[in-house]
Amino acid sequence: MTSMNSSSNDYNVSSSLTSRDSLSTAVAKNVIVVGLGLTINCINGTLVYTFRKHQILHMNPRYILFIHLVLNDMIQLTVTISVLILIYVFYMINASLCCFIVTLAVFTTLNTPLNLAAMAVECYIAVCFPLRHSQLCTIKRTYSLIGCIWALSAVSILPDIFIILATEPEWLFHSTIFCERDNLFRHPVSLKKRDVSYLLYLTVVWLVLLCTYFRIFLAAKTANSVEGNFKKARNTILLHGFQLLLSMLTYVGPQLKQVLFYWFPKYYMQILFVNYIFVQIFPRFVSPIVYGLRDKTFRQYLRKYLTCTTTTEKLI
Repeated sequence: MTSMNSSSNDYNVSSSLTSRDSLSTAVAKNVIVVGLGLTINCINGTLVYTFRKHQILHMNPRYILFIHLVLNDMIQLTVTISVLILIYVFYMINASLCCFIVTLAVFTTLNTPLNLAAMAVECYIAVCFPLRHSQLCTIKRTYSLIGCIWALSAVSILPDIFIILATEPEWLFHSTIFCERDNLFRHPVSLKKRDVSYLLYLTVVWLVLLCTYFRIFLAAKTANSVEGNFKKARNTILLHGFQLLLSMLTYVGPQLKQVLFYWFPKYYMQILFVNYIFVQIFPRFVSPIVYGLRDKTFRQYLRKYLTCTTTTEKLI
């Protein structure tokens, strides 16, 4: 019994060091988060509906990768907003439920930079190897690539589940904890593996981006006849870089939080909230604008859908 209580206290140590927000602050934070989440998901939902209604978009690998990014972001926002609300309402939630939510949240969060890297490669092939694009970027290969993205994300989180099942007592999964990844997957091996895998993904994704941008930039300088197309592609890669920069906060977030917690131990909840807004919300707000509304073809079909919707509403 003593051991059980001791372990329980260890799991709750992070929450005991924090002070809960006042009711007005908690309500304000939740209204902000839910409002942003609903806005982004409504925009993304419109993009998904537009994609489903136009068969021609289904045949383009670029739009398949984009809509996977949109769906992934919708799931990620829904899951992370749900856990944030649960934390503010109940503060401590069931460990099994927390494990499921955190696993899904990590999956979808890690998918984003990997998906963006895949989109950068597709853009690079379309610009630098236009004649081979249809051979290299097939529909089947695109879906296989999406499967690889989920598999790479699984490598980062599934071992943590096996570790916690092997090292923690069974009663833990029936207890309540402050639901945060580092508070649940706290084993030293899990923490070390997370840091190593994040560093590896960070390096690979940035190398992919830099290589693709560098090759497109060189191609733009040597192809004056289609300079406009290359400028557009170059601008697209730059926007990819901006989006990836935001998504890279996912990989440096744990270390940044530890530093901020060390400097400002009394502002635990405030740090979590600001970190959530910048790491989870803001990149998802930029995605539909950068990759959906900016694309000429997708924007054309989206305008048709919105025009039809407006006309229908007027007739009603």
